[in-house]
Amino acid sequence: MAPAAPRLVLGLLVLSLCCEACKKVIFHVPSQLEAETLVGRVDLKECLQSAEFISSSDGNFKVLEDGSVYTTTAVSLSAEEKTFTILLKDSQVQKKIHVSLVEEEKKPQPQKTRHARDTVLKRTKRRWGPIPSVMIENSLGPFPLQIQQVQSDTAQNYTIYYSASGPGIDQDPKGLFYIERETGNIFATRAVDREQYPSFQIICFATTPDGYSPEVPLVHTIRIEDDNDNAPYFTQDVFQFSVPENSKPGVVVGRVTAEDRDEPYTLHTTLKYRIVSQTPPVTPAFSLHGDTGVIAVLLPQLDRELVPSYTLLVEVRDMAGQPFGLCTTGTAVIRIEDTNDNAPSFRQLQYETRVEENRVNVEVLRVSVVDLDEPGSPGSGAVYEIIRGNDDQSFEITTDRNTNEGILCVVKGLDYESAKQRVLVIAVNNEAPYALAPHSQQVSQSTSTVTVHVMDVDEGPVFKPCLLRIDVKECEDIGTSIGRYVAEDPETGNSEGISYRIPPGQCNWISIDERSGEVRTIKVLDRDVGEMRRGQCNITVLAVDRNGKTGTGTIQVYIHPGNKNYPRIVETDFTMCRDRKPICLTAQDGDESPYSTPFVYRITDRNMASMWKITRHNDNSVYLAPRDDVPYGVYDIPISVTDNGGKVGESQVRVNFCDCTAPSDCSGTTRYLSGGNVTLGIWAILAMILGSLLLLLILITICGCCGAGAMQRHVTDDCANHNLIISNTEAPGEEVMDHNIIPLQNTCDQGGYGVKTGDQQTFEMAKGRGHTLESVKGGGHQTLGSVKEGGGQPMMETCRYSYSEWHNFTHPRLGEESVRGHTLIKN
Repeated sequence: MAPAAPRLVLGLLVLSLCCEACKKVIFHVPSQLEAETLVGRVDLKECLQSAEFISSSDGNFKVLEDGSVYTTTAVSLSAEEKTFTILLKDSQVQKKIHVSLVEEEKKPQPQKTRHARDTVLKRTKRRWGPIPSVMIENSLGPFPLQIQQVQSDTAQNYTIYYSASGPGIDQDPKGLFYIERETGNIFATRAVDREQYPSFQIICFATTPDGYSPEVPLVHTIRIEDDNDNAPYFTQDVFQFSVPENSKPGVVVGRVTAEDRDEPYTLHTTLKYRIVSQTPPVTPAFSLHGDTGVIAVLLPQLDRELVPSYTLLVEVRDMAGQPFGLCTTGTAVIRIEDTNDNAPSFRQLQYETRVEENRVNVEVLRVSVVDLDEPGSPGSGAVYEIIRGNDDQSFEITTDRNTNEGILCVVKGLDYESAKQRVLVIAVNNEAPYALAPHSQQVSQSTSTVTVHVMDVDEGPVFKPCLLRIDVKECEDIGTSIGRYVAEDPETGNSEGISYRIPPGQCNWISIDERSGEVRTIKVLDRDVGEMRRGQCNITVLAVDRNGKTGTGTIQVYIHPGNKNYPRIVETDFTMCRDRKPICLTAQDGDESPYSTPFVYRITDRNMASMWKITRHNDNSVYLAPRDDVPYGVYDIPISVTDNGGKVGESQVRVNFCDCTAPSDCSGTTRYLSGGNVTLGIWAILAMILGSLLLLLILITICGCCGAGAMQRHVTDDCANHNLIISNTEAPGEEVMDHNIIPLQNTCDQGGYGVKTGDQQTFEMAKGRGHTLESVKGGGHQTLGSVKEGGGQPMMETCRYSYSEWHNFTHPRLGEESVRGHTLIKN
């Protein structure tokens, strides 16, 4: 806190110094002051040099920046003087000026005599607002030169002193003017340049000796009258223009412009232009408009080839071109632009040259032309063309941009044996179209003849054709000849002594015979293997003659798809219910068209064909449906499928024709026996009945044993359900030797198999030529005692099954067979 105290004391001291009052001002004024009346002037700078803020403590008065004090409303002075304060501020200082207004006492009569002259004068016009003063620039004097007098009408009642401020007095250019204090005469002390100071605005003041201002400050203008002391000047040192040659008269080329610093819109700045001279000094080619400075074409024929450019010396003069006006000269350069009014022509009308046969992309000749147009312009740029003798496009001609020459090249090898010389006709034009000059005639196109002599050389063998296409089918055998590709000597026209070979690194499934040129396969062509997948291979073949000269050719081998795949039926196992909904069979073939669809389906077994029928669905599928009299059962139907290429694929379709409403109903039950004309014989029915009785007797015996505990083992739920638990170890028991009954046991040693599910074991199929343990074909009847049928092999009689398994198999079917027995016997 200690350091803060000195700062506080210092701040108060500075504030007290800043608020100090300046010298008091007293104005003697009438007792009645109207609004907007000047009270007097206060020298503000004497109190504060740079005041940023000026205000009055009394709202009846306002203070201007120059210190003039005016009333804002009507003011009436009482017996006492009226006081107020003017507050001045800047960024650091604040000061006050105290102002007192004192009622002015009437002057004694003797003092009036001092102004007797003024009182006697009858003024009809106020002199305080004279017309602007005029001073001629560059005046020669004598100086000081009186230019005006200002007087105030209040001088009749007061003693008036005059003063002034503003540019030329107390501002730059300082000291140029001054005003006499007693008379109001304004004098100039020296000459003035109007171009630097065209006018001055000064403020004149009229005050009484005690500082009262009975008049509002007067703003007076001193205008400097122009003197023609500046010559006009061109805005550019050199004017550059261009105009195409052969332009018509009146075409505008450009405009020259000049300026004058003298007073605008006077004769001092009214300019006139004219052409003083032309270089070269030939017939005048251009005109110049005197008022606007516009240059236009005058000569009807501007020829760039004769005069490429013109230089004009132009003059501009003020005072509307009067001889006593001031003038200046300038330069205008007009370049004549080239147009293609000159056609190119060959320097020589005939040329001869030589070139070896079979040379390619070599320059054989250069031709040149003459063109009078501007070099490097589109009007002189040569464009060459071969208009005759190049039907096979063996030659090409281009332009050398640096020299404008035509370069003739061979782009295709020439054959000496075909033509020993070639005659070409070459024409030339320009890049720009030809522009016909006035009063000139149309010119014809220039041409030149070139004779090219073809020189004979020892050539290598030539393949004919140079590109041989060979189409070959897929799956061709190794060594199959697919074509022949030979070359011949262009000189002799035969193929003797020429050998052939294929360079390494190319297709390795094609070879060519070294002597005969025969093309053979060295691999089986398969579009599914390696690079053969693309189906195409380009092979470069070399032909070498006795002299070692080599020629090349190309073989394009295209492998077309072949018929290498057999059509197969995709899905072969189906279940059909009693609604006989047709089965859709679909085949697939890995080949492409035309060796795939449409497929042809056929049932190859005559017996199956009499029971089942095939109906076409589309190109690759058919419907399979039973005929009206087909019984339920499992059918193995052999079907052949033939593709569009004649290749036949065999498929075996198995259909479980089941008495069901949905295919899932047949999944857990034994299917009906398959085959055509399925029947059961009388012995089979008797065997089934006897088997059932015998099974019933065995079950009663087993249950008795289970109840007495003779077997000394626990009775399970299977016993209560008349099912036996089958184990892998079979105890000695009684075997059934009747050949009409198939013995049952745990496993089938010869092709049969058992599937144990939970505590039960059922038997599905015994492998062997389409037969099952449940279905054995025999003489059109289905019996349980027959094991040999047409074309089939005997099923091993060593397959043994337990009586419980036999009972589980036969018992559910006895009722069905008894009801349907007469039908089966009839069939």
